[in-house]
Amino acid sequence: MENIKSITKEDIKEKLLNALKGMYAKELPDATMNQKYEAFSKVIRDYISEGWLETNKQYREKKVKQVYYLSMEFLIGKLLERNLINLGIRELAKEALADMGIDFGEIVEEEPDAGLGNGGLGRLAACFIDSLSSLELPGHGCGIRYKYGLFRQEIKNGYQVEVPDLWLKERYPWEVKKENRGVKVRFGGDAYVATVRGHLKVVHENYYTVKAIPYDIPISGYQNNTVNTLRLWSAEADTDEFDFVNFNSGHYMQSVEGKYTAELISQVLYPDDSTENGKQLRLKQEYFFVSSSLQAIFNYHRELGIDFKRLDDYVAIHINDTHPALAVAEIMRLLIDEEGLKWEEAWEITQKVCAYTNHTIMEEALEKWPIQMFKKLLPRIYLIIEEINRRFCQEVMNKYLNWNVVNRMSIIEEGLVRMANLAIVGSHSVNGVAALHTEILQKKELRDFHEFYPGKLNNKTNGITHRRWLIKSNPALSAMLDTHIGTDWRKDPVSLEKLMEFKEDHSVLKKLAKIKHENKVELARYIKEKNGIEVDPNSIFDVQVKRVHGYKRQLLNCMHILYLYKKLKKDKDFDIHPRTFIFGAKAAPAYYFAKNVIKLINTLGEIINNDPDINDKLKVVFIENYSVSKAEKIIPAADVSEQISTASKEASGTGNMKFMMNGAVTLATLDGANVEIHNLVGDDNIVLFGMTSDEVISLYENFQNDTHKFIESNPEIAELIASFVDGSLGVVGSEFSDICRYLLEENDYFFVLKDFWAYVEAQNKIEELYRDRERWNEMCLVNIAKAGYFSSDNTISKYARDIWDIERESI
Repeated sequence: MENIKSITKEDIKEKLLNALKGMYAKELPDATMNQKYEAFSKVIRDYISEGWLETNKQYREKKVKQVYYLSMEFLIGKLLERNLINLGIRELAKEALADMGIDFGEIVEEEPDAGLGNGGLGRLAACFIDSLSSLELPGHGCGIRYKYGLFRQEIKNGYQVEVPDLWLKERYPWEVKKENRGVKVRFGGDAYVATVRGHLKVVHENYYTVKAIPYDIPISGYQNNTVNTLRLWSAEADTDEFDFVNFNSGHYMQSVEGKYTAELISQVLYPDDSTENGKQLRLKQEYFFVSSSLQAIFNYHRELGIDFKRLDDYVAIHINDTHPALAVAEIMRLLIDEEGLKWEEAWEITQKVCAYTNHTIMEEALEKWPIQMFKKLLPRIYLIIEEINRRFCQEVMNKYLNWNVVNRMSIIEEGLVRMANLAIVGSHSVNGVAALHTEILQKKELRDFHEFYPGKLNNKTNGITHRRWLIKSNPALSAMLDTHIGTDWRKDPVSLEKLMEFKEDHSVLKKLAKIKHENKVELARYIKEKNGIEVDPNSIFDVQVKRVHGYKRQLLNCMHILYLYKKLKKDKDFDIHPRTFIFGAKAAPAYYFAKNVIKLINTLGEIINNDPDINDKLKVVFIENYSVSKAEKIIPAADVSEQISTASKEASGTGNMKFMMNGAVTLATLDGANVEIHNLVGDDNIVLFGMTSDEVISLYENFQNDTHKFIESNPEIAELIASFVDGSLGVVGSEFSDICRYLLEENDYFFVLKDFWAYVEAQNKIEELYRDRERWNEMCLVNIAKAGYFSSDNTISKYARDIWDIERESI
């Protein structure tokens, strides 16, 4: 990167004016805010580019071993302010812009959130590539450049409505198109083994190809010279020819059909896979970015002249969840079909190169593809997987002499290709993402594999980058930390532990409370502007922001809100400290239960927020189109972090870590990384409730959850459920019948009712603790001090050492 010390205000101003002239032929007064943002971002990217060039040069010259992190999502958020922080010139840039009459906040707001992810999986990937650069580790991200992202959420009459996310409507100044590095990906056709000149050879013919064009985004390290790359692939038709014959015959759509069919691959994140076409498109996306990435990696190392029999000395491939599991088969294809290696040596290399992170216990997320669809779309890859499976099943049979075990572990079974099994068999390391999650994988979900591959299954607890979630999103808290514990924590977040020295310092606790209150005032202002709802910054800000799903139990939160509302209506003597319940989340377009819960949240808000009898004791807010930049506003203002998933269902969570780092108190089940938060902060600094994972698993194994019997003995809960359909919420009786059906007829699969009274008791404890402000502030301090453990720098250091075998490279 350009020498940070050489950057001056005058330099920034001059370069910005030159960029405006060069890009738009405009002077500053005539430029739009978007043009100012794009020109300013170009100036900052130019500062970074010197380090980017030097990083790539050193990696190439030294033939450095590099990790390639393959992920369907990279929820990178806005990059302008992040890059200014990493350059160490945020304040200088603010001053330069102010001198030019440009408001820094406005120019930052102009940047779109990149539509490259959905939730925790994508944000984790973004934190990881941030940490790779900041730790000076050679590693890059590989994914898809989604033209329309997941979707932009609008709330209309309380309902989620999905519309395209036009994040690429304007020029995206951080990306560099590398057309000359494009590759071609094969789909369809016929693949078979034939005898050619006396030798067996695999033939793949009659296929069609899609062109993959890379767009590279620089990922700068924190105040160092390392700049790694996030490479995103865009799909294009493999022809520049216009079908003139069809067009001239009046067949206008057919003349461009090939172009649009190809481009569909990189249009939308997670196309609805409830239809056959949707399933096929999802599988096509996964192979597209895996094949593109691996072809590019092989091309790069072919240029370096490496011996592909030693590929593991130069390359580590990380499979982030099951979406990139096809990497196992694609590496085999490249090694055998293109490099001419024998099966046995190609398989040994593949296993050494690949590693896999499992992110879920949920069966629905362990992808399985119908064989017939798979064979038709990826015939050569299917042949490879078939052979991998044949050899693997033979190994299992030789060891256990038990067909039941073979069937459980088989990659191909019951007409399906099981992607998790493929990733496990083809990798040298398989890791869970929290201590509890890994234990459940070892003892239950992946027990057969854990016994078959001793030592392969390990734990790497997730992490978050404090550069985004503290330095960027909470500058006031960051400045206070600098004052009291020094600045070491900025590069070594475990140093936050020094804050424990001030646990009983009233003046420090008071400062923490003041910063939190100011953040709440800012969020209240935002809610008033966007939602038209007045919320009291002196109320408890109780926040649940995460993907809407049955196991995450937004429904439990809603039922408690309804419970409080009914008590306030019935009992004039019932008193609570004012509470503001804040939600933010998207539901998958085809997940109707989740969309119904969003409607319920908004319905509760409409009733409660407008009821004068409540005297502003309760407010309910749903923040539309939740994103990274909105999380940066919400998380620093939260008092209570809702982490209430059904125990044993949440693999880890990372939102819990972000809230903790910003001084929120965690209200939680002992699930995922909540267990480790509890171990760090102790009983006194977290509020726990509900069944343990062992209790939940036992109930599932002997499913005896009779909700009808439970409701008969709990009339208050019966009344709450009745409210969903009796019209008292101001909607037609059928509006929330699906929620009632889930609780009653589907037997409350995620135990909302069974944990309800424990949750009420935990919420009462939150109330009691919050009223003792000195005690509450102390809890906030302890959470901040202990949060450094969850730094993604810590996590990535362990991946680099234990899994990838890569080393720091100072640029």
